[in-house]
Amino acid sequence: MEIQNPRRILAVSLAEATDHLSRVITDLTGTPPTPQPTLAGTTHPLPLTTPYYTTTVPIWLDLVSDPTEWTASFLAPEAKEVLDALGGVVVVFDLLAAAAAPSDKAKSKALLEGVGHLVRTALGGWEWDGVLLAVGVEDDDGAKQQGTVGEEDLEAWEDVCAEWGLEFIHHQRGPGGQQGAVLEEQEKRRNEYGERVGVARALEALQANDWASAGGGEDVEMEMDFLGAGGQEDFEGLRKAIWEAKAGGEGDEEMEDEEDVKKLERAMLKLQAVRDRGVGMTEEQRKRMAKQAVGEVMKEL
Repeated sequence: MEIQNPRRILAVSLAEATDHLSRVITDLTGTPPTPQPTLAGTTHPLPLTTPYYTTTVPIWLDLVSDPTEWTASFLAPEAKEVLDALGGVVVVFDLLAAAAAPSDKAKSKALLEGVGHLVRTALGGWEWDGVLLAVGVEDDDGAKQQGTVGEEDLEAWEDVCAEWGLEFIHHQRGPGGQQGAVLEEQEKRRNEYGERVGVARALEALQANDWASAGGGEDVEMEMDFLGAGGQEDFEGLRKAIWEAKAGGEGDEEMEDEEDVKKLERAMLKLQAVRDRGVGMTEEQRKRMAKQAVGEVMKEL
């Protein structure tokens, strides 16, 4: 069975752990995500094939500078439709950095707690039928690393994750892993209980999830072409402005105000959610809804 219009995955990391997020997504999907100009706000496909279904799940990537502000933005009413589209959340964090610096450890812990709070408050907590993973990366990139990760550290992280309903996955990654090679190597490994480890365990958990949307089943052929008829250009232009502003893009003097950037981010989330709602509609209905949504957003801005 092919699942059309599957639910989405939200994959996040701290901004300073961008490389780790990119590598985990590469290991998981077999292809590297492309920054535009950063990973924040981009979408990357995860093909899934099991004896029961096939689908390609879109992974929404985001980078977090302030966990508290990030969580608050996703608890805002404007983000409801985005959250409703989720079937999984993956948090990626740097175990070595956390072991080396108390401030990094505190920030990683705050991100995990923020995601857990978001799930409890906005997604129904334990009743939510999505998958929640926390991938702690111990990445040997060939350089001299500060800090070490011991069994006590791993147990402590597992406790933090369990408290907030996330499954902790210890992802040990060797230097220079080729695309697909890390997953292939970890597929052969098992822990003391005979369970898969690392990114192989993450893939197993994602494969076991239910990705069918509440309104799924209709044959649709669009993801990025939903807005159509000029709306797509508006959407992409707005998206570019948002993420260039977050990255401190050149020539965006009028967007230096933090409140303006937050408004643009909320607009991006709203348009993304509206696009997903268009699945199953006729082309004319999609265009009409797109035109109305873009118009409302432009007025708000």
